[in-house]
Amino acid sequence: MARFELKLPKMGESVAEATITSWLKEVGDTIELDEAVVEIATDKVDSEVPSEVEGTLVEVLFQIDDVVAVGETIAIIEIEGEDAESVNIKTKSTSDNSQVIEVEKIIEKAKKVIATPGTKTSGASKFYSPLVRNIAQTEGVSIEELETISGSGKDGRVNKEDILLYLENLKAAPKLEAPKVAKAKIEAPNSSAVQKVTPVSVNGEDEVIEMTRMGKLVSKHMVNSIQTAAHVQSFIEIDVTNIVKWRAKVKDEFLKREGEKLTFTPILMHAVAATLKKYPMINIALEGDKIIKKKNINLGMAAALPDGNLIVPVIKNADQLNIVGMTKSVNDLALRARNNQLKPDEIQEGTYTVTNVGSFGSVMGTPIISQPQVAILALGAIRKVPAVIETVEGDFIGIRQMMFVSHSYDHRVVNGALGGMFIKTLKDILEAWDINQDF
Repeated sequence: MARFELKLPKMGESVAEATITSWLKEVGDTIELDEAVVEIATDKVDSEVPSEVEGTLVEVLFQIDDVVAVGETIAIIEIEGEDAESVNIKTKSTSDNSQVIEVEKIIEKAKKVIATPGTKTSGASKFYSPLVRNIAQTEGVSIEELETISGSGKDGRVNKEDILLYLENLKAAPKLEAPKVAKAKIEAPNSSAVQKVTPVSVNGEDEVIEMTRMGKLVSKHMVNSIQTAAHVQSFIEIDVTNIVKWRAKVKDEFLKREGEKLTFTPILMHAVAATLKKYPMINIALEGDKIIKKKNINLGMAAALPDGNLIVPVIKNADQLNIVGMTKSVNDLALRARNNQLKPDEIQEGTYTVTNVGSFGSVMGTPIISQPQVAILALGAIRKVPAVIETVEGDFIGIRQMMFVSHSYDHRVVNGALGGMFIKTLKDILEAWDINQDF
């Protein structure tokens, strides 16, 4: 028998760690190839880690709520044979011909997890993950104070969200009149009052709902974006009558030939990608005082989840896709987003975001930029409205299919001219749609 190290896989260039949320297999369980072993969560998405081999789970190196760095070994799987290419732990023979596994590296890693340098763990009656202890050390929270925090994790374990919420409430708590007493020590508020402040129901019918982990993260990201970027909006109305007619004409044949439903979203995303190619200074990121001009056009597509939260899967190299390719990508990502089946790297590396507020009946919206991107587009509902039709024979009033597009951009690096020209070009592309073209 041999042993295989199951490692936390790379999940995008900006993801360095993940939290163990649930072990799907227990020690002793048989594992099939590509079968999910553990559920993890990053600051953007929940995912599963599949096994690269068939075998038996013999050891787990991290517990629920532990934070693990990318590349760390999280479990050991015992497999048949001694294939050197598939075994990540070296073995050697002893005098009785039994195999001794050299686990010094694993033990060393475990030691680092158990005792982060500089963090006093003696006297603690609870287990704290390295991340929690690091935050406590940085913020000057003693072990005694950490012990008073009520945890929301398994068995009351204090997780990242618990300690951050505690610190936020600590800062927001009324201060003692310290200036009157030199170097007066201000005691931390009682954790039960800080951690679980439940609004009092007057009529007994109100319901208190705890925000989900993703809801808290989205809230934090949105507030951070508003505080970081100088948001400004431009609006334009687009006549999409030709697109509506073209889709109605080809959608049945499209479904028959490609096995995919053709919606308006991939058509509009295709036009956005073409527009970004004409205006590369919209397809940028801002990091400090450095502008990063992105080589690839990776379109983020905001998708609603069943619980009401939003997630933004990314279509990589969107400008290289035709209508068929864009449709397949949009439908696939939207379906897997609703079923919570997205992989971490599928929500990374976006360079520009599109959100379809029209799918909820909104005429227009003013979306918040996804940092460190510098712009986001909101697509409004398509509506039949009376409009002026200009012809060589004169102007007429007719019924047209119209939609508003809202463009939010960071005024620190995108001025009104560039932001306005971008959506004007998008308008020109969509209104020039050839109703007789193939897909």
